[in-house]
Amino acid sequence: MKKLLLPVLLLLLQCTLFAQKTAHTFTLSDTAFLLDGKPFQIIAGEIHYPRVPREAWRQRMQMAKAMGINTIGTYVFWNVNEPEKDVFDFTGNADIAAFVKTAQEEGLWVVLRPSPYVCAEWEFGGYPYWLQNEGMQVRSKDPAYLAEYKKYIDELGKQLAPYLIVNGGNILMVQVENEYGSYGSDKAYLEINKKMFIDAGFKGLLYTCDPPNDMAKGRLPGLLAAVNAVNKPDVLKSWIKQNNDGKGPFFVAEWYPAWFDWWGEAHHTVPAARYAAELDELLGAGFSMSMYMFHGGTTRGFMNGANCYDSSYYQPQISSYDYDAPLDEAGNATDKFMQFRAVIQKHVNYTLPDVPAAKKSIAIPAIKFTSSADVFSILPKPVTAQQPLSFEKLNQAYGYVVYRTKIKNAASGMLAVKELRDYGVVFVNGKKQGVLNRMLKQDSLQIELSQGENTIDILVENMGRINFGPNLLKNNKGITEKVTLNGKELRGWQMYSLPMKDISSIKYNNKPLTGAPVLKKASFTLAEVGDTYLDMRKFGKGCVWVNGHNLGRYWQAGPQQTMYVPAEWLKKGSNEIIVFEMIKPNVNEISALDQPILNDLDETYNKQLLSK
Repeated sequence: MKKLLLPVLLLLLQCTLFAQKTAHTFTLSDTAFLLDGKPFQIIAGEIHYPRVPREAWRQRMQMAKAMGINTIGTYVFWNVNEPEKDVFDFTGNADIAAFVKTAQEEGLWVVLRPSPYVCAEWEFGGYPYWLQNEGMQVRSKDPAYLAEYKKYIDELGKQLAPYLIVNGGNILMVQVENEYGSYGSDKAYLEINKKMFIDAGFKGLLYTCDPPNDMAKGRLPGLLAAVNAVNKPDVLKSWIKQNNDGKGPFFVAEWYPAWFDWWGEAHHTVPAARYAAELDELLGAGFSMSMYMFHGGTTRGFMNGANCYDSSYYQPQISSYDYDAPLDEAGNATDKFMQFRAVIQKHVNYTLPDVPAAKKSIAIPAIKFTSSADVFSILPKPVTAQQPLSFEKLNQAYGYVVYRTKIKNAASGMLAVKELRDYGVVFVNGKKQGVLNRMLKQDSLQIELSQGENTIDILVENMGRINFGPNLLKNNKGITEKVTLNGKELRGWQMYSLPMKDISSIKYNNKPLTGAPVLKKASFTLAEVGDTYLDMRKFGKGCVWVNGHNLGRYWQAGPQQTMYVPAEWLKKGSNEIIVFEMIKPNVNEISALDQPILNDLDETYNKQLLSK
């Protein structure tokens, strides 16, 4: 009897699994997308899996449904999923397949954007730093680059091809490249992209997207051409028709309800009412669209990018990716959310889910630091070279490097660093001399030397690789050329790598502070958990960890003055906080607010910036 039951049970299991993967079709007509042969209007919202704690993915998607979103858009980040060459990571917050599956469980479709270039205000536009080590030219037919690209996209296909709609999943479309027309016009390169995607298993509907003026350069015949813009429906339709053989469907792949922020400039906001009217017109005209961003979240760790379209400026982005989006950084509905929801409800023939209540937020009173270690007391074994080595030559992706040299019988004078990338704090014999700042074009300063031998230390921070434009290929970090004193090149350097990837082994010695950059640690107890915002207004510049999670960067320059701590990463009872402070080591306590501060500029710094 048992022998008879086993095949029956296996058959039932197979039938159940088949039923769970309901077959759908997704195709194009001249005017609309067709889901199972019927017109389907994509109302998408962009959410990026690394910018939201994995534990919160589902809540953010439920909020999307409550606003009327039926599809989630997301980039896929190469430097998240292959941080080092041939080292692939699809675990934890890097588990893109789990993100897509969560959307499926919540009844949401997905528009997937693996590119591999993403822009996205993300470090190196999503490219892993190590591509530069081998002299590869990204976004080109460089054979070495294409070989690495193929390895990556093949691995991605193994993760995500099962979720394509043609395979019974919820991925409707896959984007090839990303705004390529803003960068180049090599159709052969785009064809290589297309073939790689198909060979990796990304079969079904492929498309491209570009700003209006770049669509002709970035489109590929045979693929749907989408536009990235906010404008009147008639204007948008004409752009798409011009680049899509005179027909639709009409898809705005990036519709912007607001904008992102960078250090030293005011928080960008856009009135909800203005964009609610634009959304009403767009949906009323039958357009499909994707809101960039529906929910921005936070760019944690060292993963922010930078604006630098030409050599005249460098603008690293802040850690908060709030974006003035409909769903705020913590995942709560805003007034913009409610206005957009009312618009979307007009254009769908079903009642939207109720909006979940706002998440709980808490304030935390002052927490006193109990342990400390200045950076010069915890340096690892150095790498030595006659000239300074870049982060890339040190095989270091992010974080900090201390550059040290010793000189004898030299006069005080002007220390200059050629091509500093990006921020440096200079010390002589342990005494702070000042800072160097690429943003302010500060690459030199006066230093005071003693008689005899002097030790010069320069702590250099990589503030984020450029993510857009022609300077994408100029992304080395650290001291990338040379250092001179009174015009004479300094040679004989030691490089101490401080990637700050794992700070659990740091030994806190509590030695008296001398003005050097410092790591400070404290524990605090919570009777209840909720979202909270660390108040960094007393601090200078650095980064913060809570319970082992790197929350990102802070800087007195503003506009961001708080660090968002998700409730999901806090716990009842004892919690740990660590701060790495570069320029104000004597701050002895930290507290947290129940609301963020995202638009508070340091006016002195801002005046310096404007003068440059």
